[in-house]
Amino acid sequence: MKVRVYFNLHKKLLSVQTKVDGRWKVIKHVSDINLSDVRFKVSEAGRQRVLREKRKNVHAFIEGVEVDQQIDQSAQNVTYNPYKYEKFTNGEKYVDKADIAVIMGRTILAINAH
Repeated sequence: MKVRVYFNLHKKLLSVQTKVDGRWKVIKHVSDINLSDVRFKVSEAGRQRVLREKRKNVHAFIEGVEVDQQIDQSAQNVTYNPYKYEKFTNGEKYVDKADIAVIMGRTILAINAH
């Protein structure tokens, strides 16, 4: 099932959403999740609102298909900070996609991030 994930600051867990009747709805909260066919998405309008208001809002997501697969290869750390970066990054370049991502709280490990 295709989902999108973000870190919920209030619950200190990952909020997992799926589309229901054409709208994204939270279906569960988890401490960690594994995704395949990953896309890293940032709403530029939401990012600009963060910069303008100096207040956090949900505007960055990781989309993919939930899987049970574990990372058995070398994975890259991926991060996002709206005050430093326009998009998700591996520290050297921006990343938009990955084959697999394991998200554990605020830690994101990705295979073949590009």
